[in-house]
Amino acid sequence: MEKQDIRHEGMRIGGEKVVTEKVIEVRYPYTNEVVGTVPAGTSEHAAKAFKIASDYKPSLSRYERSQILRRTGELIGERQEYLAKWLTLELGICHQHAIYETKRAQDVYQFAAAQAMNDDGQIFSCDLTHNGKERKIFTKREPVRSISAITPFNHPLNMVSHKIAPSIATNNCMVCKPTELTPLTAITLADILYEAGLPPEMFQIVTGLPEDIGEEMMLNEHIDIITFTGGVPVGKLIASKAGYKRQALELGGNDPLIVCNDLSESDLEKAATIAVAGATGNSGQRCTAIKRILVQESVADVFVPLVLEKAKKIKYGDPQDPNTELGCVIHEQAAELFEKRVIQAEKEGAEILYHPGRRGALLPPIVVDKVPHDSELVMEETFGPIIPIVRVPDIDKEVISISNSTQFGLSSGVCTNDLNRAITYINSLDVGTCNIWEQPGYRIEMSPFCGIKDSGTAVKEVVLEAMRFFTNVETYSLPWPEYLFI
Repeated sequence: MEKQDIRHEGMRIGGEKVVTEKVIEVRYPYTNEVVGTVPAGTSEHAAKAFKIASDYKPSLSRYERSQILRRTGELIGERQEYLAKWLTLELGICHQHAIYETKRAQDVYQFAAAQAMNDDGQIFSCDLTHNGKERKIFTKREPVRSISAITPFNHPLNMVSHKIAPSIATNNCMVCKPTELTPLTAITLADILYEAGLPPEMFQIVTGLPEDIGEEMMLNEHIDIITFTGGVPVGKLIASKAGYKRQALELGGNDPLIVCNDLSESDLEKAATIAVAGATGNSGQRCTAIKRILVQESVADVFVPLVLEKAKKIKYGDPQDPNTELGCVIHEQAAELFEKRVIQAEKEGAEILYHPGRRGALLPPIVVDKVPHDSELVMEETFGPIIPIVRVPDIDKEVISISNSTQFGLSSGVCTNDLNRAITYINSLDVGTCNIWEQPGYRIEMSPFCGIKDSGTAVKEVVLEAMRFFTNVETYSLPWPEYLFI
């Protein structure tokens, strides 16, 4: 990059751009060159932001909140190319995937804008029992003091949007710490929100290394709620330290696509398309990406060549090239780790069918067949565009057992034309989501989403559920006679 193109950003605290002498470099994974810097913030910066958030009492009407959210979505659409550029530069995903990310974020604000207009109260009549009274009980939802949001690298725009949109819709104040790997998009989003009319006290951005700022994001006295998306170890650390604070922990995944033996060749073609797209989208850097393809033995010999054919057609390379279909993973160290897992799987009996070669953080779509179901490649969350095929028995009960054998329980996909089998899988897989004839990660930005086991605390996220989670319910009652004569 030209030197003048390098972004030097500040934190967004209380409406001010705050800088520090020490900075964190943000690097473009494809070339490893510096594309920006952000402040190396400390616990003092986070503490100041939380104090501002706690002291501020939002008074936006439902209409005002809805308009801010709606305008934010519009501005994201107007600045789609700029946002996509920086998503590509700091994350390394291809331009096509970056554009997709902006469209998902637009959906979040559209849904939140609509939901902000709905009354969230309930009414209960009290004359329902032997001891009933002529009263009605009403509920209303109130914002909390402040919300701490800690977000991951893989969706720098959409994941932050999933946190802040329901926070705005419920009149809350949020302090967000994006990961130091991809902080620039979150800062851009903050500026868009301010331009849309959001008071800066309601959304602040602090940046810094986990060891310098992480504890404050968990333990600050003004925090009522922590919403975290990221890895299992950090999620468990938050759970152990945060104590009485309300927590939403959306953690890792090891999501299977199960391909059943009742499928015709044309059905297997369709399943192969789902498999390859689900394993390589966003460079495989989704907690809901397909991490294991469990194909039943009797159809595996037909299915595997179809997967291989589709994988070989993917154009990978320069993330900024509009024709590129697969860019980089987050950095070279990650790519190297995932490649090592592939090689280890080969030593355990797997067959590498396609591996055109890694270049730094540029990891191609690697197809690996006959992966042992207990190999590290498919037992751990391999966060890259690997397409691992596990041949499993034709007995559904055994397939379910293999699918459930990991520590994760986020999402799953099943390809079958047998309704009874579909229902069996839905009822038996230990996951938060089961999609029939679709990628494990399929959802709309309104539907509930979270995992179980090591994939999360089963606190559902996305707009509707997050709005409930981000509020306290207050009840009150009034005399309510059927007939009142004055």
